[in-house]
Amino acid sequence: MEIHSNDFKARAREALANPNLQKALKLVQVKFVPGRAAAAAEFGDFETLRDAGRDIRNRALENLDLWLERFEQEATRRGAQVHWARDAAEANAIIVGIAQANGVKKVVKSKSMVSEECGLNDALEAAGVTPVETDLGEYILQINDHEPPSHIVAPVIHKTRDEVSDLFHAKHGKPRTEDIGALCREAREILRPHFLSADMGISGANFLVAETGSTVIVTNEGNGRLCTTVPRIHVALTGIEKVVPTLEDLSVLLRLLPRSATGQPITNYVSMNTGVAGSGDSDGPEQFHIVLLDNGRSRVLGSELKEMLRCIRCGACMNHCPVYQAVGGHAYGWVYPGPMGSVLTPSYAGMEHAHELPHTATGCGQCSAVCPVRIPLPELMRKEREMQVEAGLRPWQERLSLKLWGWSASQSWLYGIGTAIAARFLKRLGGADKLIHRLPLGGGWTDGRDFPAPAGKTFRELYRARKNLH
Repeated sequence: MEIHSNDFKARAREALANPNLQKALKLVQVKFVPGRAAAAAEFGDFETLRDAGRDIRNRALENLDLWLERFEQEATRRGAQVHWARDAAEANAIIVGIAQANGVKKVVKSKSMVSEECGLNDALEAAGVTPVETDLGEYILQINDHEPPSHIVAPVIHKTRDEVSDLFHAKHGKPRTEDIGALCREAREILRPHFLSADMGISGANFLVAETGSTVIVTNEGNGRLCTTVPRIHVALTGIEKVVPTLEDLSVLLRLLPRSATGQPITNYVSMNTGVAGSGDSDGPEQFHIVLLDNGRSRVLGSELKEMLRCIRCGACMNHCPVYQAVGGHAYGWVYPGPMGSVLTPSYAGMEHAHELPHTATGCGQCSAVCPVRIPLPELMRKEREMQVEAGLRPWQERLSLKLWGWSASQSWLYGIGTAIAARFLKRLGGADKLIHRLPLGGGWTDGRDFPAPAGKTFRELYRARKNLH
C-alpha cells in the first residue's frame, strides 16, 4: 500500500466535502463511542484492568527477544514452522515461497492489517496466486477495485449501505437490495466455495502466546476459523510485538480488546491456533507457518516511542478522535489511521514519508483517555514533532520563526516590547465584537473559527498596575 500521508491536508479537505463519507462516519460516534463507555461501565473497575493490560504489555516488551524465542520453541515443538522477516519484502517473499513450493494457486485471507502493511496481495498476484479477502468489509473493498481499508476494526466503515448495495448489484449481477441480511448472504454464497477450494489460508494474529506457541485471532465473523482450519496450509503473518508471556496474560487482554474496540464483553470468535492437525483431528492444517515481521518495530523498541508497541489494535483512539470522526481513515494515507497511525506510520515508514501526521491531532487527549493499555499518544506525537525539527523536516519558514521566537523570548526587554505591541494590535483587530475573524499569518486558526481578541494589555502591565494600587 503506497504511502500518501504527507498529502493529509488535501485528502482531509476532500473528505470533509464528501457527503456520503460524512454520513457514514456518523456511525463512529453513534455506535463505537457509547458502546465502549457502556462496556467499561458494565465491567466495573475498568481502570484497574487498563493498568493490568499496560503492565502485561510492558513486561513482554522489556524482554521481547526472550519471549519471542520461547514462542518459537513452543510453536516449533507443536509442529509449526516459524519464519523471521526483517521487512515487508522479506515477509512477502517467504509467503510467496511457501505458496510456490506447495503449488498453491488460491489463498483465502482473514482480515490482517499487517498484510496490508506489507502489500501482500500485490506480491501474491504478481506470483500468479489469487488472494481472496473473506472478511466482509475487506471483501467489499477488494471487489471495489482493491480499495484500502479506512479503519483497523471496521475496514469499510466509510461506506454507506446504499453504496454497498450498488456495488454488490454491479459486481454480483443480482437484484439490488438494501437488506443487510440479504447482502451478507450474497457475500456468503460467493465466498463459501473459495474456502473449500483454496490450498492456503492466511491470517494475522491479535496475540502470540509464548507459553503455548499459539497464535490468537479475535473476530466477529466465522471466516477467520474457516481460513485457519479448512485449507491444508495456514500462514499467520504478524508483528513481533504481539507476543504475550502466558495464557493468563492473554485472558486480561481479551477482556480489554473487545470492550475497547466494539463495546462487547467478548467477540463472537476467539480462536487459538496451536500447531498442525493431529492424526485424529477432523480439521486443521497439514502445515502451519508463522511469519514474524519486524519492519521497523525493533527500531521503535529502542526509541522514545517504544510505548506505542503496547498497542493491541482496538481502534478506540481513532473512534474517539475528533479529527478521525471528521475525515475518516483514508486521509491519513496509509494502513494505520487516527492517533495510533499518526505515531506508527512515521515510525515504520520513515518520518520523511509521514511528517504531516504528528500534527493531525487537536491535543484534546481523548485518545490516551480511552486507550486500553494507556499509551500516551499526545505525548508521543509531541516527541515526533521534536524529531522532525531536529531532522530539519519542517518548512524553513516555520523553523526560522521558532528560532526567532525562542531568541526574542529569551530577551526580557524585547519580549516585553513585542508582546505589548502585539496585544494592542490584536485588540484593534478584534473591533467592537472583540473577535478576530482573520488573523494575519495565522489563517489556519481563523479560517474555521473566530479568535478571541486580547484585552489590549500584557500580563506584566496588568500586574504592575495592580501592584501600584496597593
